[in-house]
Order: sequence, then C-alpha cells, then structure tokens
Amino acid sequence: MNMLLLLLGLAVIVLGVVGLVAPVLPGVAFIYLGIVLVAWADDFTRIGPLMLVVLLGVTVVAMITDYLAALFGARKAGASGWGVFGAGVGAIAGLFLGLPGVILGPAIGALAFEYVRNPDAKKAVRAGLGGLAGFILGVVAKAFFGFLLIGLAILAYVF
Repeated sequence: MNMLLLLLGLAVIVLGVVGLVAPVLPGVAFIYLGIVLVAWADDFTRIGPLMLVVLLGVTVVAMITDYLAALFGARKAGASGWGVFGAGVGAIAGLFLGLPGVILGPAIGALAFEYVRNPDAKKAVRAGLGGLAGFILGVVAKAFFGFLLIGLAILAYVF
C-alpha cells in the first residue's frame, strides 16, 4: 500500500468535507477525488472500478442537484421564468465573487431579473428569498451526497 497516496487521498476527502459547507470549494468532487486516491493507494483491491463508477454517478447527481437547487427554490417561491433564469445567472456570476457571491448570487439574480420583468418589489423579493432557500437546499443536498459517498466508500473498503 502506498502510504503517501493514502494520506493524500484522506486529506483531499477532508478538504471535500470542508467544501460541503464552504461553497467556494467543490466539496463533493473533492471527496470523490480523494476516494479515487485512496483506492489507487490500495491498487483498487478494496474500492474497485465498478464502485468508482457508482460513486462517480452519485457525484454527478450531487453536482447537478446543487446547481439546480437555487433554480428550484426561486420557482417554488413563485418566480417567473425570468426569476428562475436570474437565479441561474446569479449562481454562475456568484462563483467569481467569492463566498458572499456564491451565497447571495442566486438570490440577487432572481430578485433582479424578476424585478426587471415585473417591477413588483414584493414578488421580486419573494423570488430572491426563494433563490436563497434553494441555495440552502443545495448545501443540504451536497452534504447528504458527500456523506453518502464517504459511507459507500467506507463500506466498500471494509467489506
């Protein structure tokens, strides 16, 4: 067993767990990468290729769910297509503005686009709050999928 690769893999998994709550880091992707490194350290004997494909599928679903959560939140709050589109634009733009941008981007985008479509401040604020709620839902979903990845990897590694 390559101990250096194992330690690196475990460190990347820990970084991924931090990324589950620090939205600037792609936590679920880091967890998956860490699991691949741990599997490689053991020459893929305990965590094999089939399990890695399953875990990759979970990772992709988690990343899509995280992205779509803000859109879903805005839509559930009554935003029009403009507000939902704005939440998506805000989510992408927020990535380039650090932690505050990542957290507030979907809300501000939904609010701004909804207000441009229909200058009803109450409805625009409701759409923005829906975008924020969707962001929170995305964090919860990321945490669920991240810990699911870790749990499945531990089960594969132990059994």
